[in-house]
Amino acid sequence: MFPRPLTPLASPNGAEPLGRVLRRAPLGRGRTGLGGPPLLLPSMLMFAVIVASSGLLLMIERGILAEMKPLPLHPPSREGAAWRGSAPKPEGLSLQAGDSDTQVRQDVRNRTLRAVCGQPGMPRDPWDLPVGQRCALLRHILVSDRYRFLYCYVPKVACSNWKRVLKVLAGVLDSVDARLKMDHRSDLVFLADLRPEEIRYRLQHYFKFLFVRDPMERLLSAYRNKFGEIREYQQRYGAEIVRRYRAGAGPSPAGDDVTFPEFLRYLVDEDPERMNEHWMPVYHLCQPCAVRYDFVGSYERLEADANQVLEWVRAPPHVRFPARQAWYRPASPESLHYHLCSAPRALLQDLLPKYILDFSLFAYSLPNVTREACHQ
Repeated sequence: MFPRPLTPLASPNGAEPLGRVLRRAPLGRGRTGLGGPPLLLPSMLMFAVIVASSGLLLMIERGILAEMKPLPLHPPSREGAAWRGSAPKPEGLSLQAGDSDTQVRQDVRNRTLRAVCGQPGMPRDPWDLPVGQRCALLRHILVSDRYRFLYCYVPKVACSNWKRVLKVLAGVLDSVDARLKMDHRSDLVFLADLRPEEIRYRLQHYFKFLFVRDPMERLLSAYRNKFGEIREYQQRYGAEIVRRYRAGAGPSPAGDDVTFPEFLRYLVDEDPERMNEHWMPVYHLCQPCAVRYDFVGSYERLEADANQVLEWVRAPPHVRFPARQAWYRPASPESLHYHLCSAPRALLQDLLPKYILDFSLFAYSLPNVTREACHQ
């Protein structure tokens, strides 16, 4: 009844394994070979992944999977020696009753991660990565030795609040509600700060998690925040974007009026591995093939997923995930729909391949920007 699991895709005519292609060529506007078509990404694999994910979701929606047990999700357990590393961690994640949507999404994500990460040439360990990618990964994984967990932070997915939680758990901040400007470096421990043997031990024995968000919604959030509010980003990135993509901009634009299509054009021309962390794809930030995460939480159910993680790591009862500030207004589906429909469709076709792994691995639907959908 399940879709057949993806098997390693044979490269046609002796082409390179998928992992090598992914590491060699940026996912985006392709490089053109001599007389050949543009190379965008390993499209056969991505098409298969999206079809497999969509097919599974469709089957779930129709109730076909109602009586089937999901695959184990490799959860944490703080009981006995298993957590301390003398035995494998037990499998079989217990989700709350009635939380079928969450279980479905976790199941889809785990199946898709296994399918993609099982392809030949994909990294199995941070030391399989090129040095630059490994350094970026280790700089984004925060460590709690007291509670034995690793958290890969993704900008624009509530990472500031998670950093507050880590500081409270470390005893350097009294409350997650403390009113102070967040220092994103001080009083925090990153995997990059540790020696290789210390890194390997924690990757093997600690609970590992990250939180993800709809890729296009995350981009819109970054655009609104960085180019609408932060002068440093307007000067560093906005001015350059305007110079590149706006006719008659002049040599010294302010950079405070970047349009969303201009921002997207800039992303199309950028190498994902060299992007600013606020719009770098989650795949490149957290490398979910090189690190086997125990849990992937959703921004869409942030508070519930975050507090579930705190329960798993045995955080003190008084430590809770901060509620959203009353003034905060996340990007709404209507706003995202408006901005995407206002962008040229050809531009979105060039952009989406750079984020296709974020869509497929984490079970997000591709945006519907057909003429019919945009005129509704």
